[in-house]
Order: sequence, then structure tokens, then C-alpha cells
Amino acid sequence: MSVDASSGHFPVMLPEVIETLAPRDDGLYLDGTFGGGGYSRAILHAAHCSVRAIDKDPDAITRGRALVDETQGRLHLHQGAFGDMGDLTKGLPPFDGIVLDLGVSSYQLDQGERGFSFRHDGQLDMRMGASGTSAADLVNQESEQTIADILYHYGEERRSRRIARAIVAARAQAPILTTTQLADIIRSVIPRERPGFDPATRSFQALRIAVNDELGELERALAVAPTLLAPGGVFVVVTFHSLEDRMVKRAMARLSGRQAIPSRHAPVALDRPERADFALSHTRPLSPSQSELNINPRSRSARLRAIRRVSTSEGVS
Repeated sequence: MSVDASSGHFPVMLPEVIETLAPRDDGLYLDGTFGGGGYSRAILHAAHCSVRAIDKDPDAITRGRALVDETQGRLHLHQGAFGDMGDLTKGLPPFDGIVLDLGVSSYQLDQGERGFSFRHDGQLDMRMGASGTSAADLVNQESEQTIADILYHYGEERRSRRIARAIVAARAQAPILTTTQLADIIRSVIPRERPGFDPATRSFQALRIAVNDELGELERALAVAPTLLAPGGVFVVVTFHSLEDRMVKRAMARLSGRQAIPSRHAPVALDRPERADFALSHTRPLSPSQSELNINPRSRSARLRAIRRVSTSEGVS
């Protein structure tokens, strides 16, 4: 596995991503979540191809300029949301491969001032871009019910009401402005479930998803990415929690004609298309190898799913 050891950046499931994409010379690829540039770099090294890369984070775009120079212009960077990939790449030919890594980059996690992780004390921000509502805005301004709903739906936190109640009580005394403040509030009302798992984990995940509208952005990307593929093009998505994985699984199953039949009495012909324009690259999602888990425990929840375009009947926009 290729690792940027000097920065501590680990492109998750990199060998599996490159094997699935199978970059070819003169191909055109889209890295929708540039981050530390691990996927883009590997694609560009695997073949003499071109990559368009998207990232909402201006810091990622700044870091990526060195790779643009290194690859002599075969990489082009676009600042924006991957859910807007259609608009950001408008006018380009169809892509031979598109990849999304839905996790937070190691750079963001390791920058305490970004507020993504409770491992560092920093401002409670969590915004991947430079504008919009922050996590501090949510926990200090939203109602107890709204906070509980965010934690339950986006973090699958069973004790969401208890945590929301504690947050509202704490903010009545003083605003909650740092990651340490929030993590301590959560830990004060939630027992530790198991060694190595912090009680604040699910709540921080939920707030990050809400702040960045991650599920809405994924929904938009799942709708547009398949239409941007050339015949034979592959769409690869690496997810990190069950909400994302379910969305990707259902979208790819529908595209490949494998969606579940709602009733055992329903005729198959009414529930499956006559011809699917896409095929699943793997019948089951791929998981990180044990060697990767030994190097990068953050990848433990990663799952890779992919589809390949097998027909042009749907058209490419």
C-alpha cells in the first residue's frame, strides 16, 4: 500500500481502488474527494492518464498544486462539492473512472483547529469548506429535539436524547465552543462500551455529517456519477459507516438491475429492468486487508463498492 508516511496520510484501500479502476493510458479519471491526493497520485502513476480532482477544502486544493506540477499538468483541480461534479466538469469527455472516498482525510483529523476529532482540543467547527453552519452553531442554537434527531439519524446513537439533554443543560451555563468541551459532556452521560471506543465517536460523526450535508451530497453524486461514465467506465465508492454504505448499495443495485423484489408474489418482470446498463464489479463489498488494518486502524470500517458501465443506451451527459 502506498503511504505518504511523512504526512501520516493513508489512502484507504488504495490497492483495491486501483485494481478496480484499472487505469489505462490516455484515460480520463475523476477523483471526487481529493483530500491528501493519495488516489489521484496512484492513478497518475498507474497509467499515463489525466485526472480531474474535486475537493471542498481550500487547504486540499493548495496542497494539491505540488502534484499538479509533479505530473506536468495531467492533474487538474476543482474546488467544490463532489455532489456538484456534473457542473464542475461540464464540457469534459466521459470519464473512464470515478472514485469517491467518503471519509474525513487524515489531514483534517490531525488539524485540531478544524474540530473534526476529539483527540485534539480545538474549535468546534467541522466544516470541510470555509463557510456555512459550524458544529458549534448546531449544538448552541438548535433545539434539544433537533440535536437528538441529528445524533440518532446520522450517528445511529441510541442514547441521543440523553446526550441532547446534557448538551442543552451545559450550554445554558456557558457556550460549547471546543471539541474537548463537547466530548466531555457526552462522556459524562454515556458509559464506555468497550476498550478503544470513545463514547463521543458517534456524536462527532453525526455532527460532521449534518454540518457538511454529507448524505445529501452523496445522494446527488450517486445520481450524476453514473451518467458521466464512458462505456466500460467504473464508479468506485469507499464508505465508512452503514448509512453511506446502504445508500451506495441500493443505488448500485438499482443501476445493475439487482434491486430487491418488494414482494415474493410480485412478478419478476415488473421489478427488474429488461436490460441493465451497469454491472457490479464485486457481488459483495470489499474490506481492508489485515495488513492495511495493522498500518492504519482508521480504515477498519471501510467498504468498497463499484459498478461498471456496460451500455451506452442511457446516454452520457
